Amino acid sequence: MKNIYLIAALIFSVFFLSCEKEKKETTTPEVKKVKKTPPQIKEYGFLLNDFEVVRDTIRLGDSFGGIMDANGVTRGEVFRISETVKDTFNPARIVAGKPYTILKSKDTSATVKAFIYENDRINYTVVDLQDSIKAFTGKKPVTIKRKMASGVIASSLSQAMDNAGLSVLLTDKLSDIYQWKIDFFKIQKGDQFKVIYNERWINDSIYGGIKNIEAAVFNHYDNPYYAFRFGKDSVSGFSKFYDEEANSLQSFFLKAPLKFSRISSRYTKRRFHPVQKRWKAHLGTDYAAPTGTPIWSTADGVVIKSSYTRGNGNYVKVRHNDKYTTQYLHMSKRNAKVGQRVKQGDIIGYVGSTGLATGPHVCYRFWVYGKQVDPYQQNLPSSEPLKESLKPDYYLFIESLKKEIDSIPFKKLPKKII
Repeated sequence: MKNIYLIAALIFSVFFLSCEKEKKETTTPEVKKVKKTPPQIKEYGFLLNDFEVVRDTIRLGDSFGGIMDANGVTRGEVFRISETVKDTFNPARIVAGKPYTILKSKDTSATVKAFIYENDRINYTVVDLQDSIKAFTGKKPVTIKRKMASGVIASSLSQAMDNAGLSVLLTDKLSDIYQWKIDFFKIQKGDQFKVIYNERWINDSIYGGIKNIEAAVFNHYDNPYYAFRFGKDSVSGFSKFYDEEANSLQSFFLKAPLKFSRISSRYTKRRFHPVQKRWKAHLGTDYAAPTGTPIWSTADGVVIKSSYTRGNGNYVKVRHNDKYTTQYLHMSKRNAKVGQRVKQGDIIGYVGSTGLATGPHVCYRFWVYGKQVDPYQQNLPSSEPLKESLKPDYYLFIESLKKEIDSIPFKKLPKKII
């Protein structure tokens, strides 16, 4: 009988152990959770993961000392910092609206380790307080993206740019190139443009503006005006542009003394004066624009008058050479003195309505050998052409660019707009 119980117990033990083994084999193994490491963030030359990061913007009334004091830096320490870094960073010149970043230690003391001031979208200044006090400047990583665009004028160049989803900065760049060849007060509906240009992108994600234009063509009154960037002006350092035949796009005179406005009155021998209420000659061209709009000299020259009269208001007169003289009337403020040498494009005053004027504008007057004339009826001289020795290199340089820009289709206005 005992043997029977013994055998039964043995059988039960074997069965129990085999079940346990089978249970262990069929049980899903426990998955160990792996803690994810946060991505490393590097900015301004620091690994931000190592710090408590405070980002803010300079407000009106803020001071460097006040900001640092609010973050636990004593006034005495602020003075020592300011004296040490003043050659690189002037705390008194921080500007409202500029972003800044403070890096603090992650321990309970939350000690300020660095102050970073963004001078602009790309350039920044670091006040490093980690080991010793020092300051240095840096640039955010910038990538260049090459782009192509095409547009058509329905009302204005800026509106055409907006309709094409292009930056207003491209409007300025394009108008700067063609300011000697195209009168933007006379562009007409249906005029077209194509452009190859380069954009800056900060950290590969933030738009940083237009770097330059490589090539463009503006179809104005069915005449294509090509522009290819080649070399730089030896005096100004700015890029120069030439057409497909190596002729400079730059002229001795600008087409107008200010940017983007409208002509409210043209040169005429007979006009009804809006203030004096009588018919008389109007020997100038009026450009209406908001008060304060910069007025620039249309060519290099010497200021021979900068004064005020009852009729002219604030005005400036510039002699360019023995043949040409220009005058700019009704300024709100003059920005040139008699005897001052000015370059083409220099700001010599600002639009106003001083003198006999009914609204803000500049009256632009033009003399040839002492006689007032209509500048738009003159065959004005061009600037210095491309040297003959450089032309073979130029033609080779623009060959592929011209094929590329010619391959971009011109946009056309919808029929309902035409």
